[in-house]
Amino acid sequence: MLQNFGFSQYESQVYEALIGSSMPLDATSIVNYSNVPKAKIYEVLNKMIEKGLVLNTMAGKKKLYSAVSLDIIIKKLTAEFEQDIKSLKSYKVKRTFTDDYVWNLKDKASISASIEELIAQAEHSILLSAWNTQLEQYRPLLEQKEKDGIDVEILTIGDLHTTLANTSTLHPMENHDKLEPSQLLIVDDQSLIFAGIENETWKAIKTMSQPLVKVFTDFFYHDVALAYITKKYHNQLIHDEKITQLLTRLRY
Repeated sequence: MLQNFGFSQYESQVYEALIGSSMPLDATSIVNYSNVPKAKIYEVLNKMIEKGLVLNTMAGKKKLYSAVSLDIIIKKLTAEFEQDIKSLKSYKVKRTFTDDYVWNLKDKASISASIEELIAQAEHSILLSAWNTQLEQYRPLLEQKEKDGIDVEILTIGDLHTTLANTSTLHPMENHDKLEPSQLLIVDDQSLIFAGIENETWKAIKTMSQPLVKVFTDFFYHDVALAYITKKYHNQLIHDEKITQLLTRLRY
């Protein structure tokens, strides 16, 4: 019963024996009902008393034990879990080295969570390029970071309704045959995440390698420039067959 919540097998067996009894039990009875070895029973009981799972009392010369109610245990575990989560959220990672490794990351939810985490950690700048449907989930956080004084620049593929001041919009051509969703995040000129779809599965790389950060920063501004040029000279470009062929070969 309790093993799923970090308690030992013996603790779980003792608790089940006590909670299933209509009256307090002595150590001998607990051994019989729980199948916990006699040599271990007092050690297990003392630990459970310390953890607030078991009550004990003296009846004459005999020590009796009773289980704390299941409702109280649930409240106790819930409160401890919430406190642990609160402590985990407030934990600050202190890096003592430069991580030049290129880390691989899979699973769409994990990638999105990693992007949100890196955005939240930004101290002075954020560059983010993605399709509008992907950007929408980060939009509230991005807008808050901008209000906090962080320099935020985004490139959205397709229109995005946002209060962000520095937004570039790229509209893919109708006959584009290389359209594949991707996400590029660069934070504080130090860290990046680049995600894309391979074999219908989201995959990403995450790194602090400065050569890669610089390359992908150039890649970001390349697309910003492309968005500006295609918007301003759209009519001329679509009538130039060579340029049209080049544009439709790009992956956004």
